[in-house]
Amino acid sequence: MFIAPKTAPDGASHPNRREALVIGSALVGGALLVGCSPADIMGSGAPKSDFGPFGPFVKVAADGSVTVMNKHQEMGQGNHAGLAAIVAEEMDADWSTVKVEHSAANAKIYANSLMGVQGTGGSTAIANSWMQLRKVGASARAMFVKAAADTWKVPEAEIKVKDGVVSHASGKSAHFGDLLEAASKVTPPKDPALKDPKDFTLIGSDRVRRKDSLAKSTGQAKYTQDVYLPDMLTAVVAHAPKFGGKLKSFDATEALKVAGVKDVFKIATGVAVVATGVHAARKGRDALKIEWDDSKAETRSTPEMIEDYRKIASGAVTPSDDKWAPFIAKGEVGKLDGADVLKTSFDFPYLAHATMEPMNCVAQVDGSKCKLTYGAQGHSLDQMAAATVVLNLPGAIEIETLFAGGSFGRRSSWDSDYVVEAVQIAKHVGKFRPVKLVWTREDDMAGGHYRPMAHHDVAVKTDADGYPVAWRHRLVIQSFAKASPMMASMMVKNNVDATSVEGVMGSPYLEATKAVDAQVFTPHNPVTTLWWRSVGATHAAPVMEHTIDMLAAKAKIDPVTYRREMYRRAGKSAERHLAVLNLAVEKSGWDQPLKDGWTRGVAVHESFGSVVANVCEVKIEGGEPKVRRVVVAVDCGVAIAKDQIAAQMEGGTCYGLSAAMFGQVTLNKGAPVETNFDTYRVLRHNEAPKVETYIIASANPPSGVGEPGTPVIMASVPNAIFAATGKPVTSFPIVKA
Repeated sequence: MFIAPKTAPDGASHPNRREALVIGSALVGGALLVGCSPADIMGSGAPKSDFGPFGPFVKVAADGSVTVMNKHQEMGQGNHAGLAAIVAEEMDADWSTVKVEHSAANAKIYANSLMGVQGTGGSTAIANSWMQLRKVGASARAMFVKAAADTWKVPEAEIKVKDGVVSHASGKSAHFGDLLEAASKVTPPKDPALKDPKDFTLIGSDRVRRKDSLAKSTGQAKYTQDVYLPDMLTAVVAHAPKFGGKLKSFDATEALKVAGVKDVFKIATGVAVVATGVHAARKGRDALKIEWDDSKAETRSTPEMIEDYRKIASGAVTPSDDKWAPFIAKGEVGKLDGADVLKTSFDFPYLAHATMEPMNCVAQVDGSKCKLTYGAQGHSLDQMAAATVVLNLPGAIEIETLFAGGSFGRRSSWDSDYVVEAVQIAKHVGKFRPVKLVWTREDDMAGGHYRPMAHHDVAVKTDADGYPVAWRHRLVIQSFAKASPMMASMMVKNNVDATSVEGVMGSPYLEATKAVDAQVFTPHNPVTTLWWRSVGATHAAPVMEHTIDMLAAKAKIDPVTYRREMYRRAGKSAERHLAVLNLAVEKSGWDQPLKDGWTRGVAVHESFGSVVANVCEVKIEGGEPKVRRVVVAVDCGVAIAKDQIAAQMEGGTCYGLSAAMFGQVTLNKGAPVETNFDTYRVLRHNEAPKVETYIIASANPPSGVGEPGTPVIMASVPNAIFAATGKPVTSFPIVKA
């Protein structure tokens, strides 16, 4: 039963200790309180907000300029522009004067409609806001139209709006600002008329460009590291060097002698050092004498862990900590042996997110009152986690959202790790004094939440023409969703973590195969894992696409021709795959031979509702692959901001290429080896290929673009290498350290 919190005169809800504990335990445990949605629960305690006449998403100033409130995080992906364009299109606002601001954190108002809580991820920012913001813009436009019609005593049907100017054939006209007072008195329509997409003048045009480029280019954009508040302290945390390690004891004597160090104390995840600045805090941490308890820590090294995964997949060992979970079962696969069977396996390492801006957060706490200032990505998750620390309702946790210097999934962790640390430290400091928690690059990479390590074991039986008739698939991978009861309740069904198997599940190749037996095993270990840009597709795409190339080679069929036949067999579900494949092949000149040792690789993959095809040109030089050109074709529904879609395909391509070529975090007896860019190699500027993007015209609702470009390059490059050398690429990264 939901406990109604007491409402104070300030409009905020303040629970007593019992109320906070009941709600907190329900949230942490993953239970849904009877009669309440996740947004209701996580928004509980939020102060009452007096939005303007146009609602919580739009503000119109006296000068007629329009400000769109972005409920999502802008972390480099450019959603500010796309979201604002949706409103501006339906509103017929002057695009040159449209502005964007991050909204408050309030799940009741700003929940992601595809998640049920406020947060940014899964390439859903545009997709979940599409109809919502269209209606917001259309409603605001209708209010100005009615205001003008009433003022001028003319029919509403005769009113026109263009670039923020309302006009009538009689010659009368007014800017939004001129009609603001009258429009604010109009009751918003419940079901405003939306434009026919053929009448769009802004959406899909070259005018839709980023709204934050100038501020970011000139240093005016504000990030967490830019926050300096009066009397602010800086904190760092000493974490266990091995995953699963716990604090046994510490001596702060020498640390407290460091100039600027104000306090040293234990928190749940280690030892916090609070000082007047970053340098003093880090110097104080270096002076600590700490003894760690590794009795429950991970103590294996990477080669041992990979070998364990292989044994599990082959059936050589059967661990007692979990069981195999089927996620695709159709037909009778039977025994797979003989000349008509292809057997292969793939190994994938842990990957760091390697964001440009490491984790940080400014927290202020006084009793149950808490404010967070940082690049929030998982607003509701972080509110929930902070609320359990200060014993308040989730919605009462105030969040001021800033720009974030990249995330790729890292800033929205299931345990709100660095946010919780900031709140715990600020609670200890108290008196609402601001404390900026700073994670160094090494802190983040060594104590990270990685893309899970994975192993795929595949066996495929083919027909007389060389096409699959039976497919056995075994996947061994950690599940970060299972690490959290709440996440498990949302993402795990029949013991299958959907994020682990996506890309294998739903593959058109398996749709085209009569008999399929696909199962996943999720081993448990202390290494913390998390979604990573394009999540399960990062290992599924290379496996599925490279297996298809190996099958094509075995049958002596061109890989493009082979895919076309597979899509034909898959039927209607693969029509979009065929369309992007044909476009990429056409634009890349697939049928035209390359010279001087260059070869091409092709791959097609669907993720986050979008389908992407990719043709790359690769040459082996000095033992390493060099990629010079990548042709991308994408079907992402309505293309709101074509320039930004191209930018995301370019960024996703380089990010995926970097990981496929060089990315890996290895463990030495449980301790991460790669903790900075000197050992965690990333793609350099001179190694980045030219990326050409072609967009399929579509009237379907928008789908994701932030992530779908990443997994395809991770598949096409191995295919190009295979074409050049005849040797499959089954172990990543391609270039070993």
